[in-house]
Amino acid sequence: MREGRKRIWTVPNALTMLRLALIPVFWILMTTRDNEYAALGVFIFASLTDLLDGYIARKYDLITEFGMLFDPLADKLMVISVIWALASKGILPWPPLWILAVKETIMIVGSYLLLKRNLVVSAKSVGKFAQFFIVVSLIISFFHEHFQSFPAHVYMLGIGVFLSLIALAYYLHSGILAARAYKPQQPNGGEPHDA
Repeated sequence: MREGRKRIWTVPNALTMLRLALIPVFWILMTTRDNEYAALGVFIFASLTDLLDGYIARKYDLITEFGMLFDPLADKLMVISVIWALASKGILPWPPLWILAVKETIMIVGSYLLLKRNLVVSAKSVGKFAQFFIVVSLIISFFHEHFQSFPAHVYMLGIGVFLSLIALAYYLHSGILAARAYKPQQPNGGEPHDA
């Protein structure tokens, strides 16, 4: 099972790599005149591949160390890229970008450190709700001209960021508990002993 988790070339991982490759495509379209809706299409497609690769990985037991690290990384880089692009156009405020960037950096570094000890902290439902609110807010941001009197996209992004911080608190708590309970195995399979 441990060896299986070290695989890279699986369908879910290929979808993760595709999502990473779509980030520069999104940027090219977003910075090209009259291609904003094409950029939106790329973002929606990338979001759908995120749902698909997670489903395939769980259903066919194709969860790998590569996927555990790079799947969330690809998601967050895409989301941060979209927020950056929209904020630079004055459609969204900048603070959510900085908050999410710091939060995701903490989670990615934490995931890497835990994975080195063969520890995995499962995603909480609040994190999934946060991602839902953030993705929906970014999609409707492309139609922001219809929300002049009530900036629903900004409020939804705020809710998503708030839920993300709650998810971070859960993650840090679970990660600290898992790290404290961790007992490394000796090469011969015995229990570690004090020097």
